[in-house]
Amino acid sequence: MRANYKLQRLYLDAPLASGDVVPLGKEQAHYLLSVLRLEDGAELLVFNGREGEYAATLRPSGKKAATLEIGGQTRSQPPHSRLDFLFAPLKVGRLDYLVQKATEMGVGRITPVFTDHTQLHKVNAERLHANILEAAEQCGNLAIPALGDGVRLEALLTNWDPARRIIFCNESEAGNNPAAALSAIAERNLALLVGPEGGFSERERKMLTGLAFVTPIPLGPRILRADTAAVAALTAVQMTIGDW
Repeated sequence: MRANYKLQRLYLDAPLASGDVVPLGKEQAHYLLSVLRLEDGAELLVFNGREGEYAATLRPSGKKAATLEIGGQTRSQPPHSRLDFLFAPLKVGRLDYLVQKATEMGVGRITPVFTDHTQLHKVNAERLHANILEAAEQCGNLAIPALGDGVRLEALLTNWDPARRIIFCNESEAGNNPAAALSAIAERNLALLVGPEGGFSERERKMLTGLAFVTPIPLGPRILRADTAAVAALTAVQMTIGDW
């Protein structure tokens, strides 16, 4: 069942069941009452990333506090995505965009990977998580991607489960169309690795292409920015061997 985009959606970090009454935190109460100016009895949709989506009714208790009366379930929780997204962090504005788009595209886990040419050497996990939740609220997703700890590429590959294939966006890969390489992949527990601006170093390319569990793919004849390449690659993977 597709999302209802006519109602406001809200992520709740709380168990959900019909008949429950859930108190809102100060920030969410302020958002609903003061920013959106919703009134007593307003209907909205809530989800927690675990138990599906529920109808809810807003019950203010003063100007700064409110509860939600949980009604019936409107959508059940879908299976968790088997696609991980591994990316080299970009500058902050484009980093926000990248995390939002990965959430919209239905990945199951988002992990920052530090490479030789990575522009940032640490990330604000709280900010990334907030972007994940905001994107899920806005696009109708019920699944919340897990956020992995930042890791160096070498450490990631050393500890990687070889049964889980990594699709590696390699600007040096021959050809323009990734469909042939993707269609040949039999596994469905996958990860997509996208590099930084400037791409992977030659050392990193040799390291990646020497691993049996890594499949390099091209992304067409044009040079793409890292955030554009990520969206293009996620689209190709989801359309060819993903859940589209």
